[in-house]
Amino acid sequence: MESSDRREVFARERQQHIARIVEEHGRARVTDLAERFAVSEVTIRKDLRVLETEERVVRAHGGALAPSRSRPERSFDVRERLQRTQKERIGATAAALVIDGESIALDASTTALAMARHLKARGGWAHLTVITNGLRIASELAGHPGITVAMPGGFVRWEALSLVGPLGAGLLEKVNIQKAFMGASGITLETGLSDATEEEAQIKRLIVAAASEVVAVIDHTKWGRSAFATFCPTNRLTGIVTDEEAPAAMAAAFRQRRILVHVAPAIDKTSTSSRRSADSARRDTSS
Repeated sequence: MESSDRREVFARERQQHIARIVEEHGRARVTDLAERFAVSEVTIRKDLRVLETEERVVRAHGGALAPSRSRPERSFDVRERLQRTQKERIGATAAALVIDGESIALDASTTALAMARHLKARGGWAHLTVITNGLRIASELAGHPGITVAMPGGFVRWEALSLVGPLGAGLLEKVNIQKAFMGASGITLETGLSDATEEEAQIKRLIVAAASEVVAVIDHTKWGRSAFATFCPTNRLTGIVTDEEAPAAMAAAFRQRRILVHVAPAIDKTSTSSRRSADSARRDTSS
């Protein structure tokens, strides 16, 4: 009987072959790949999920497509599908950290959008101000009772559905933000939070500079990665909300820097009342 390590090696080799096939032909069907490698379609779909996480393919109905070489960043709707379950859990845990009466900032990340939905579902707000450069987030929260939405000026980036550019300084240099919840393309101890583009990093730096606390909202795939542009050095981070697959050693290293690391609970636990969630989320999970 072959060991799990050996099976893992075989799976990795198959995934590398699949990635090359998709790159060469621009697309591939699940049924064709299953027949070619003599495995089940379920196994091929698992392979495609791994390759999509690594940005080597884009899953489509019945197969996969090669990512466009003309854009260095996935479009928002594609990124929203990735790690959807983890992002929902992270969003619920992060939303529980918000106190009514605060002014908070949400960047334009898909994880911040998940958080915005949980803020909306939580309800009961008397006066919560949300500053965001995310068009989808602003649309999600606009008009909800007790929530005021403010947006900085800027140019629209269609890939992220965000407002970017120096025009945002006009608002962000005049406001006091209690907590900024920031998604990222990567996080390391050395580089802090980083983003794939300088345009996005520029507006995020303005948000970080205006905030008393900065909380990263990132799933496990972002850990140990350093993207193109740093927007928040490690010494400006006060908290991280992530999922249980985040590397334990790295999480411990951040805790040693006195940065709270909140691990989102299982999905069935996120449906409890927001008051109970808030109590548990405020506790440092290092204990």
